[in-house]
Amino acid sequence: MSDRLSVFKTYKLYVGGKFPRSESGRVYEVTDPKGKWLANAPLSSRKDARDAVVAARKAFGGWSGATAYNRGQILYRVAEMLEGRREQFVREVADAEGLSKSKAAAQVDAAIDRWVWYAGWTDKIAQLAGGANPVAGPFFNLSTPEPTGVVTVLAPQDSSFLGLVSVIAPVIATGNTAVVVASERAPLPALSLGEVLATSDLPGGVVNVLSGRTAELAAPLAAHQDVNAIDLAGADAALAKELEIAAADNLKRVLRPAAVDYTADPGTRRMTAFLETKTVWHPTGALGAAGSSY
Repeated sequence: MSDRLSVFKTYKLYVGGKFPRSESGRVYEVTDPKGKWLANAPLSSRKDARDAVVAARKAFGGWSGATAYNRGQILYRVAEMLEGRREQFVREVADAEGLSKSKAAAQVDAAIDRWVWYAGWTDKIAQLAGGANPVAGPFFNLSTPEPTGVVTVLAPQDSSFLGLVSVIAPVIATGNTAVVVASERAPLPALSLGEVLATSDLPGGVVNVLSGRTAELAAPLAAHQDVNAIDLAGADAALAKELEIAAADNLKRVLRPAAVDYTADPGTRRMTAFLETKTVWHPTGALGAAGSSY
């Protein structure tokens, strides 16, 4: 048997449906919990963050305008593609989090199931978050949820895949587009997820994945005037406070960090957090006390 060199994987960003290296050309070493080198990950710059926002804004019109049923089909397709690459993600999650293969497999299986769960919600959340409102007068008063826009998502630091999926899926299930800052310590599952999204019928730009220093990337994104909301799941208390102040400048919606058990039923909180409510009034056709109509 002949000797051969190992083929190491080159991890890249996922922005606008493409796989660029960082604009700066920088990388940083990713290690497992015991300090063993795993790979070099791109060290994204502020320019990369701005490019990701541009891509997310460009994709927003088409994605938010797609039918909820179609979005559900695409999210389910993501689950299908992940199922086919399950062993790769089990290995990456085990390395990233220092888990046994069986525990990593449980995390990956839960993440795949979560994509399916959110796929089922895409055409049902409107019934939960909207409805007909009783009003005193000859009017229909209807409230319907609409996506907020471009959402920055700081992925959880300690749940490299299940937590990652748990914060991305609800954002895009409801028609938003996302700029995701991967876990600084364990970004490799997130970067590999970009490869899956690229082959899952998800339009380019709907999800954009950056790796690097969370604080370095989050600051310009929180202050960016074309970002409509931010999920602070991966920020510590001090960073979260700074980002909330920056986000207030253009009245961004902010989902504050909280202790979350990502293995538990996620509920609907993360979906409704990034929905706006539009209320429409329309005459019923009955005019006056006599009930005459036009």
